[in-house]
Amino acid sequence: MQSFKIEGGHKLKGEISPQGAKNEALQILCAVLLTDQKISINNIPNIIDVNKLISLLKKLGVKVEKINNNSYSFKSDNINLDYLESDEFKIDGKGLRGSIMIVGPLLARFGRGYIPKPGGDKIGRRRLDTHFEGLIKLGAKFRYRKEDHFYGVESTQLNGAYILLDEASVTGTANILMAAVLAKGKTSIYNAACEPYIQQLCKMLNRMGAKVSGLGSNLLIIDGVDSLSGTEHTMLPDMIEIGSWIGLAAMTKSELTIKNVSWDNLGQIPFVFSKLGINVEKRNDDIFVSGHENGYEIQNYIDGSILTISDAPWPGFTPDLLSIILVVSTQARGSVLIHQKMFESRLFFVDKLIDMGAKIILCDPHRASVIGHDFKSMLKATTMTSPDIRAGISLLIAALSAKGTSIIHNIEQIDRGYENIDERLRSIGAKIERI
Repeated sequence: MQSFKIEGGHKLKGEISPQGAKNEALQILCAVLLTDQKISINNIPNIIDVNKLISLLKKLGVKVEKINNNSYSFKSDNINLDYLESDEFKIDGKGLRGSIMIVGPLLARFGRGYIPKPGGDKIGRRRLDTHFEGLIKLGAKFRYRKEDHFYGVESTQLNGAYILLDEASVTGTANILMAAVLAKGKTSIYNAACEPYIQQLCKMLNRMGAKVSGLGSNLLIIDGVDSLSGTEHTMLPDMIEIGSWIGLAAMTKSELTIKNVSWDNLGQIPFVFSKLGINVEKRNDDIFVSGHENGYEIQNYIDGSILTISDAPWPGFTPDLLSIILVVSTQARGSVLIHQKMFESRLFFVDKLIDMGAKIILCDPHRASVIGHDFKSMLKATTMTSPDIRAGISLLIAALSAKGTSIIHNIEQIDRGYENIDERLRSIGAKIERI
């Protein structure tokens, strides 16, 4: 197991460019299964989760050609469906949450899609009902083997339907959308997720010949087509990584420029950081974060009550950044209540921040009250273990701001979502090494 050794307390300076969006990549890569023609994809992040999915696609028979470190071409003209029922697939599919999104494209094009219960972050229950209920409404027959947690859907012909999702699931919306584009007739997906990544998937599918309307809204209308063609697609920058760098700059009192952030697709992110008193300045399509020599002060509500920052479906604030907001709040001036509505285990990493000297009260599995130090008391270095991707990057930011040398174990969790993070941080002055 690899670890990071971090010497904290140093100011950083310079420019950093965000990687391609992890959550978009997992959807887009699954969409290559919808056609037998070549698809080229650019700005793919070179991270563990994405590389696992590319490996799975290769074993499924997709021809994969690496153009450069972040660009690939894919051609799905000779798919090996027998792999789906192999013991190897049961192992490969379990190792990645995003593997669930191969089911919709396989069902639509080949009449069957299977998946073992997927893995991913241990942040609480992440049910799959929304995915399969939508596919069943399109005409699929569902089966589940309880003894090995193996899911399957089969159909000789999918037909369009009105689908009201019970939750605005991003991966559920993507899966049902990819099945519906090749279904016969019209499909309406209401309460659909409308994140920029879903919009990107819709735009790609339309370039391939699909007929999807309602982009950016919670009602997607899909008129099914007989087949799709190839295309070229470029990923958005990763908004979660952009938020991570904003938080890092504030916690280390550093001047950082985050390059080419696709500002129009950041939604609430700059606004929420500004509520914590962090200066997020738009410079063309870059973000400049000043050094915050005098710290940053949390705003209260107009009536003087304590600020609450919570997650919500897009265009609300993304749950993936609440861990960053929480750690940044530990050095703010003032108090804030963090309310993580979606996952009941995501805030359990705060005990590690408390060990470092943070003033946090974990009210229940979903809420934490943070009293900021205003930099009058630095966090203390410690040894800790990363439980998931977002908690891992939050602990890394805490360690870079802390006094002394910290060790973070289980850094594969961070590598799952952040490309060459130690090299990129060293380029802006961080004292971090992989051991």
